[in-house]
Amino acid sequence: MPSFDVVNQIDLQEIDNAINNTKKAIDTRYDFRGSKTEVTFDRKTKVIHVSTTDTMKLQAVQEMLAQNLSKRGVSPKALDKKDHEPTSKGGVRQDMALKEGIDKEMAKKIVKMIKETKMKVQAQIQDEQVRVTGKKIDDLQEIIELLKGKNLDIPLQYVNMKS
Repeated sequence: MPSFDVVNQIDLQEIDNAINNTKKAIDTRYDFRGSKTEVTFDRKTKVIHVSTTDTMKLQAVQEMLAQNLSKRGVSPKALDKKDHEPTSKGGVRQDMALKEGIDKEMAKKIVKMIKETKMKVQAQIQDEQVRVTGKKIDDLQEIIELLKGKNLDIPLQYVNMKS
């Protein structure tokens, strides 16, 4: 039976590339001259750390990072932004964790959306992904289009299409 998996995966190399592009843009922008602005990425904890001198620069860094992520094919929805906090030297910092995988609540919501279509497909939760099976590939493609049309809080990818 044909099937595919609904997942939320992030390519860490693309995150690295987007952060490096953001650092280059910060180095060349006039309004960042003389400010101590740092963007770092911890691969183990999957957290991006941003520290700068004020909230306006922090917002500009966020916009640059989101733009570079989009260029690299990574949805900005994958970032879980924490509240910014002041540093001891009068600046601000913010951590942005990467959301990877589909949590139980979101998986249940996806399965419910699929079942509401009354199509002849089955959806089941497997760890941090949702497997959708059906008799016709056309039905599976309709499900993919349905999920693409919904505005969910996480970016979704559709992998392992088997016929």
